[in-house]
Amino acid sequence: MSGKGKSKAGRGNKKAVSASTKAGLQFPVGRIGRYLKQGKYSTRTAAGAPVYLAAVLEYLCAEILELAGNAARDNKKSRIVPRHITLAVKNDEELNKLLGNVTIPSGGVLPNIHAVLLPKKSS
Repeated sequence: MSGKGKSKAGRGNKKAVSASTKAGLQFPVGRIGRYLKQGKYSTRTAAGAPVYLAAVLEYLCAEILELAGNAARDNKKSRIVPRHITLAVKNDEELNKLLGNVTIPSGGVLPNIHAVLLPKKSS
């Protein structure tokens, strides 16, 4: 006896498929699941929790990168820098609410001049 259990006739050796591939995501589902378990956020973790969290994080990153790419294109740049991320977040209402208290290093501020400081229009 070989000790390998019952014979699996008709089944070929299948290559392992990652959870990210099964879910159709780019973010690492397995790593996020490991972090959830190691972080002691709860005693038990459902199988779908890391998939859902990975999908949410991937969506947020895609949204921020798209808006930052638009800001970079507006400034005639081909590379996204922290300034473009800041402009993208501050100009979007929902992202500004989510990341309102976040400081992005070397991001700067939105260009804004208070109306009182502008010269008066002479008629």
